[in-house]
Amino acid sequence: MRRSSFGVILGGLLCAFLIATSASAQTAKGEHAFKGVVQKIDAKAKSLTVDGENVPGWMMAMTMVYSPDKEDVFKTVKVGDQITATVKDGDTKTLYNVKVVEKPAPKK
Repeated sequence: MRRSSFGVILGGLLCAFLIATSASAQTAKGEHAFKGVVQKIDAKAKSLTVDGENVPGWMMAMTMVYSPDKEDVFKTVKVGDQITATVKDGDTKTLYNVKVVEKPAPKK
């Protein structure tokens, strides 16, 4: 009897571990790196029009209107800026963690 109780407990722990591992893998898998060039900024509508590069597994290259997840983006982003962000499966409207890509200094 003792042995079967141990097996049940061990089996339960193994199942819990596998479910937790699977859930974290799905979260990481659901995020994608995004790159694009800002074409238009509409601070009133809190939106950016971005010419985005192809994001395999999420969306092909196209120009779309997005909403950044943080409003302070409008203080730093300008038309023509190259940006990076994170996008998520099932959400084609929001750019997360938007950052302006620094342009390399001109060579002398």
